[in-house]
This record gives sequence, structure tokens and C-alpha cells, in this order.
Amino acid sequence: MSTSERLMPPLIADERTSLESWLDFYRATLAQKCADLPDQDLREASVAPSPITLLGLLQHAAEVERNWFGRVLAQEDAPPVHAPPAGGGDGAEGRDGGWDLAEDATFEQALARWEAEVARARRNCAARELDDTSPFMGAQVTLRWIYIHMIGEYARHCGHADLVRERVDGRTGV
Repeated sequence: MSTSERLMPPLIADERTSLESWLDFYRATLAQKCADLPDQDLREASVAPSPITLLGLLQHAAEVERNWFGRVLAQEDAPPVHAPPAGGGDGAEGRDGGWDLAEDATFEQALARWEAEVARARRNCAARELDDTSPFMGAQVTLRWIYIHMIGEYARHCGHADLVRERVDGRTGV
């Protein structure tokens, strides 16, 4: 399945299939919210004072994929995907990365980086069981917990994307 192909999660499935299917559903939803817009529209912020843009949401999703499935689950030493632009951020300080947009950032680049992070996440999860743990904040976290957290993360940001997309071109749904 491609990263942006959105399939309805199965109504009857084992736990792992359900978790992976819902995460893929929300991943695809975010990609679809960003599709078919020129880069200029993808850079349009929702409404002041929020700096949230569709391009920023996609970049942030790449950062979150790298963090949870790379740094936390696989214990990889992975630098940020999107470095903040020189001279500081856009008011999103204190948030997880990806929100700041470099002058030359494009949807095509952001989508390719995000898809690469999703592919890496899938590889990092493939050989692990849901109860497998990794160290996190002085404790242990299971792959199951990470899946549930990521479903919530994407669902929340898909809601943001709904509002931004509606503001940009009036499109709702998907």
C-alpha cells in the first residue's frame, strides 16, 4: 500500500492489524489534505496567532515518525529531519520539530521525506511484537503504546489539516 492510499481499516481484525491500519488511515488522510495544492497555499497559516500550515504539518509528521519509531523504539541516533531556518522560528518554539518552513521547502520534498520516515518506521516495527519495550523517560514503553500515541497524534493533526485546508480553498471532507 502506498503512503497516501487511504483504505478503511478492517472492521474485524487482530489487534496489530487494527493498530497499523488505523495509523495508515490517518497517515493517508494527512497526505490527502495536502494534495492538489500549490506550494504557496501549503504555506498559508491557519489563522493568527497560529503558525500551523499544511506543509508544516507534513514536515512535523516526518519528525514525529522519526522520533517515536526511530529514536524511541529503535534507539537510533537520528538528527532532526527538518532543521529550523536560520534566524529562528516562526513562533512555534517549544513544539516538536518540523513546523518551521525553509524558504525553499516544497511539498514534493516534504512528502518524499515523510514517506521515507514512514517506510523506516514500518521496517523498525516489522520484527517487533506489540509488547516489546524500549527505554523512554526513565521507564519502558511498548510498541503498542507508541502505535496508540501515533494514532492520536495523527488524528489530532488531521483535524488541524481539515481547518487549514478549508481556510485555504474551502475543501472539506476526505
